[in-house]
Amino acid sequence: MAFRDRVVNLSSPEAVDGFLEQYPTSIIFKAGTCHKTMQGFGFVQEKLENREDMMVGIIRVVEARPASDLITDKTGIIHHSPQVILFKEGKAVFDVDNWDITPEVLDQGLSHAPDSGATVESGERTSSDLGIYKRMIEQYLNGDLTDQQFEHVYTMTFRDDASLRTREEVEVLGSIFGDVDRHMEMHMMMAGKSNYDLIRERASAAFDQLKTL
Repeated sequence: MAFRDRVVNLSSPEAVDGFLEQYPTSIIFKAGTCHKTMQGFGFVQEKLENREDMMVGIIRVVEARPASDLITDKTGIIHHSPQVILFKEGKAVFDVDNWDITPEVLDQGLSHAPDSGATVESGERTSSDLGIYKRMIEQYLNGDLTDQQFEHVYTMTFRDDASLRTREEVEVLGSIFGDVDRHMEMHMMMAGKSNYDLIRERASAAFDQLKTL
């Protein structure tokens, strides 16, 4: 079963209780409000792509604060977002937050719950809308946005994007400017001197790839 079909949104404390009762060995991902969430979720997908025994519960913290608070009450784990918590037999056995959510750290965490070889039934599928990026890049390539306008609006949009996107989407979206925080910092230090020929080339390649996702 595909990873996306094993992801379920948890919008209430009751949903959290029901999820953990049905899937006592599972992962809960607390989604935050910036691109750290996007990157972290992409890494979770990378590690769980072939783990058909593992469900993922998503708590969008801003929209479902009581559900998030219940996890804190149940586990005693201080809230962060994004945050990954691994449950085994109903008990939290591993957690990692923010930029510490990396493939290597997730490997360490998943060692606490080896693959059981079982499969699970699908949950409520999450969706990802790439339209805003496609329109933005298309406007840039068509000349409707200047280099500077595109750089500003794209990096600001990407920085604030907390969508739950796949690893493939994250890689494509991040390919134009690389580490967006680092890019914005260097852009300020260099007084706006970016290599726009390279940016346009990357934007064109990213646009082609986005149309296939």
